[in-house]
Amino acid sequence: MNRFFTSYTSVPLNTRLAQENFDQYRLLRDGGHLDFIKKAAACTRFVAGRQWKEADLALLAEQERPAITINKIVSVLGTVSGEQIKNRVEVLFRPATGAPDGVAEALSKVWLQVAQNNQLPWKRSDVFWDGMVTGRGFYDVRLDFSDSLLGEARISQLNPKNVLIDPEAETYDPDEWNQVILTKWMTADDIEALYNEADAELLRYDGEAEDGCGADVWEERDTFGAAESGREPLSGDGLENDALRRRVRVIERQHRKLGKQKFFVDLAAGDTRPIPEDWSRERIAATLDKYQSKLAVMEERVKRIRWTVSAGPVVLHDEWSPFAHFTVVPYFPYFFHGNAVGIVENLIGPQEILNKASSQELHVINTSANSGWVVEQDSLTNMDMAELEARGATTGLVLEYRKGAQPPQKIQPNQVPTGLDRVTYKAEEAIKSISNVSDSMQGFDREDVAAKAIAYKQQRGAVNLVKFFDNLERTDWLLARNVLALIQNYYTEPRLLNITHDDFSREQEQVAVNQPDPATGEITNDLTMGEYDIVISSSPYRASLEDSQFEQAVALRQLGVAIEDSVLIENSRLLRRGEIVKGIEAAKQSPEMRMREQLSQRAAMADIAVKETKAQKTMADARMNIVRAQRLAKGVDEFAADSREEKKAEVARERMLLQAVRDKEELALKARQIENAQVEGGERRALEQQRLAAGERRGREEGRAREAKQAERARREEEARFAQFQQNLADEEG
Repeated sequence: MNRFFTSYTSVPLNTRLAQENFDQYRLLRDGGHLDFIKKAAACTRFVAGRQWKEADLALLAEQERPAITINKIVSVLGTVSGEQIKNRVEVLFRPATGAPDGVAEALSKVWLQVAQNNQLPWKRSDVFWDGMVTGRGFYDVRLDFSDSLLGEARISQLNPKNVLIDPEAETYDPDEWNQVILTKWMTADDIEALYNEADAELLRYDGEAEDGCGADVWEERDTFGAAESGREPLSGDGLENDALRRRVRVIERQHRKLGKQKFFVDLAAGDTRPIPEDWSRERIAATLDKYQSKLAVMEERVKRIRWTVSAGPVVLHDEWSPFAHFTVVPYFPYFFHGNAVGIVENLIGPQEILNKASSQELHVINTSANSGWVVEQDSLTNMDMAELEARGATTGLVLEYRKGAQPPQKIQPNQVPTGLDRVTYKAEEAIKSISNVSDSMQGFDREDVAAKAIAYKQQRGAVNLVKFFDNLERTDWLLARNVLALIQNYYTEPRLLNITHDDFSREQEQVAVNQPDPATGEITNDLTMGEYDIVISSSPYRASLEDSQFEQAVALRQLGVAIEDSVLIENSRLLRRGEIVKGIEAAKQSPEMRMREQLSQRAAMADIAVKETKAQKTMADARMNIVRAQRLAKGVDEFAADSREEKKAEVARERMLLQAVRDKEELALKARQIENAQVEGGERRALEQQRLAAGERRGREEGRAREAKQAERARREEEARFAQFQQNLADEEG
């Protein structure tokens, strides 16, 4: 139960302190915790499908009436939990007072390592489920030495029934509570392993301990084998067997008490940090020497956390807590001034109405099938009254009655009461409206509803659940705060932390913290100093996020955006995506791929040059056509007035333009020849690729030559037509 302490010495028997611890337990138990246990037990039964009381079931069985259970609550919880699982949380630390950026980044990676070691995503879902069902969920954060001698942060899930909250508390944050009690059933062997042998032996064999602090000490509850209260009867094999099977309630009380506390004081910023109780003078002096007059030590009388553990009349532990906060971190789905409300407790009433109305409907239908008979005395010949009573509702029943007697008549059954089916419908609708989980969120919308309308209603339904997730993020912040305090107080030695990144590559990284630099004497990634802000951000579950990202990337590529292949692969659902991306990147760096890229670029440049030449020729032809059209529009008389010198100048300009087009084509051809010569002379390793591409290049060049010839032929024909046009003008003038 108490994982922080690695060893204990036997505490002198202190019945007064043990009784005080039990009295505080009883104060919290009777101050509201028993009411919570009753509510939590009822909610748990309804989620598990045990929704009828035993007395009601016995009465219905005696009356031969059905007791139907249509468990709508578990489907509602499944939908809400699915929304929670789809959204994962990310915790980041940002530098505040006296904290460098590099250390904040290292702290974020240390948190990632702690979360991976503790399987935090699954525990987060379990704590969320506890909150939905009972109204309360709890983490427990403390230091554990079972896997490392240096100690590791251990995050565990607590049973809400075993956590007793200060009845005077009215805030969400445990830092404002005066006390909290954890209780758990343990055997003497468990106590011996965690605490000490002497106290375990006293609890194992001392029969007087059973009445030391009240009968509640030996009550049992919440086990796999026995859910009801009361200890399982012993088999009578003697004291040894009784001692082995005995369970004792261990009460772990964390409460605030005035006491002296030493603090480190940052002389520059004025910030203070408590010094752990187990630090020796030598260690404190070494810390002061390490920071060379940047820190000082002060002692004040403040409220500290006292940690008292008792079992019956025995005090197992009573010391100052080594932690800056209570180890308990709560989650409350709905919270207001000390009232914690889950989702199930408000669904119990509608669920009971649904079960009872459905059972009543079935009962009416069953009774209508065998409503009874009206028979004249001694009129039946093939059976007696007892047989008719037993077989009266059988299909294909044949009744033979005495001649002259009144025929048997079936009693008309009662009709199903009007509105009974509406009660069932209203109960189902009440469950949906109270839980804020509609048919659209569960995927049960009608087939004729448009997909966009369904998506919009699902979004609106998710908005109704935001408070649950907002309080869950608040709990995440409290959890990160407690873990940060634990890390800064106890992750003081040089450590190497292994982290597996949660991306598609699943690459591993080693993070070194608190590493001294021999050259400068400074500490790299010193986690013990500085203050940090905690940033909590939620993101969709990776599978859903990848699907959305992949669809958006494909759509952008189809629109013409240059999305890299590696981006598409990273956001796809392919297996071994990291290896595929690495293979593509390696192929891009090969000589063959580089040669292909160069040839593709040169071919593209050549195509651009040809297209530019064609465009310029087209523009020249267009200008000639414009000039010709203008001359024709002016008429023959206006042409006669023009001087022959102006006509000659126009013809010369047209010829110069055509010559410029030819020169540019020749320059482009020479440039391609020079580039091809460079490729052949400087890159012999790509000879085979060039040969393969030579045929395509020759085909393109031949095509361009044909196009040039056709253009030249067209130009000559145009010049001939233009010359003929001039000749005709000259003849007309003559």
